[in-house]
Amino acid sequence: MLLLLHSRVCCSNLLFYLSWNIQSDMVEWNVPKPRHLRLLRSALQRERLTGEQSDLWAPLADQGWRPYLGSVNAPSLPQKSEGYLQVFLDGGLNQQRMGICDAVAVAKILNATLVIPHLEVNPVWQDSSSFMDIFDVDHFMNVLKDEIPIIKELPDEFSWSTREYYATAIRATRIKRAPVHASANWYLENVLPVLQSNGIAAISPFSHRLSFDNLPSEIQQLRCKVNFKALVFVPHIRALGDALVHRLRYPPGHSRASSTDYLRETTNQNGKQNPQKFVVLHLRFDKDMAAHSACDFGGGKAEKLALAKYRQTIWQGRVINSQFTDKELRSQGRCPLTPEEVGLLLAALGFDNNTRLYLASHKVYGGEARISTLRKIFPLMEDKKSLASSAERVHIKGKASLLAAVDYYVGMHSDIFVSASPGNMHNALVGHRTFENMKTIRPNMVLLGQLFLNKNISWSQFRQAMVEGHQNRQGQLRLRKPKQSIYTYPAPDCMCHA
Repeated sequence: MLLLLHSRVCCSNLLFYLSWNIQSDMVEWNVPKPRHLRLLRSALQRERLTGEQSDLWAPLADQGWRPYLGSVNAPSLPQKSEGYLQVFLDGGLNQQRMGICDAVAVAKILNATLVIPHLEVNPVWQDSSSFMDIFDVDHFMNVLKDEIPIIKELPDEFSWSTREYYATAIRATRIKRAPVHASANWYLENVLPVLQSNGIAAISPFSHRLSFDNLPSEIQQLRCKVNFKALVFVPHIRALGDALVHRLRYPPGHSRASSTDYLRETTNQNGKQNPQKFVVLHLRFDKDMAAHSACDFGGGKAEKLALAKYRQTIWQGRVINSQFTDKELRSQGRCPLTPEEVGLLLAALGFDNNTRLYLASHKVYGGEARISTLRKIFPLMEDKKSLASSAERVHIKGKASLLAAVDYYVGMHSDIFVSASPGNMHNALVGHRTFENMKTIRPNMVLLGQLFLNKNISWSQFRQAMVEGHQNRQGQLRLRKPKQSIYTYPAPDCMCHA
């Protein structure tokens, strides 16, 4: 009981610190000046190269791989389920997405009935969105109806099995020590007996709790079926996403949206206008990532102290990168790209200032002051706020998971996707776009880190290094290696070579 009380106090203090911190962002760093001024001047004066542009925007060539999710003639469901399986998923949208896929797979392994997964409230973003707020639950259940039994809610005799019930004491039906990347046998030996004895088992925590290796092919293919076919966003997310894509493809004379009837605008606009191509840039540069990287981002002494304080509060100072210098971290490619740096990368690859860029990001540390350099390089940059009115965004306002869902949807409908730093959104979209054979640029972080350390490098040298260093990083299929995620590398488990 004392331990539980202590954890609640710590959590309360953490949330207070985070909320105070969000309000104090503007006083904890000096407005950062461009750190690569020589390259920036050249990037702003770059000329449009027609032949290069056509190569950039060309679709990814057919690589000979096709999605494969198992036999059409799937075996029928067993007549009797072993019991009800509950899972409680933490993390952001894409971590929870992977957890949902794993939950379906574990239910299949155990011959259990899956209860629609419970999504925990993220302590940073405080988003309480449920599975049914984000995903089309009826579509989810229909796609998987021949795989496992799924229910939206527990029957009355098990209504006691709630998140609150497991938070107050040790319970026989809760599995709380599932190892990370557990094997199928572990579930059969440790969870199946609980199901058979009690009729229900609740696993918490559950994120990253199923191995990527040594599983039957049908289980691997089921995970991909969930990820790429069953998990579809709710209609209002898809409608807003379609409207944003349409406005990027067919921009009006001004960039700000005024109409609130985005469904009518999407379907009735004059179809004679040639659709424009656009890039989605996932810019993960929030305070959490900036602090955890332990890199210097040019915000001066105030920023360094603020990030050091954040590291101490959140991780008690235990951040591995803190033992290295900024130069060492950058030369190893361990620093997230700033908005300025990802802008220079895209400019060097040949994207000109007429490129339509959609910024997929929840909150950038440093706000508009940090983004302004990127906006100078790409003046046609847009985001949810610039493309949709506040009335259109009312259902997603302040809800991190729904905001991320819109960005994910737009990312899956773009000509090119680029992520400034590795992370769950990067991994999820890289895998999904690989499955659909779509162009995705993966920044060479080590090369970029080393080049940005060279303050004497010329634009032509930088440009040549970027083009050569990214020739094979534009969506070319890479086969999954042991221990790698099937959600990032779906081949060969979920794809076949034609």
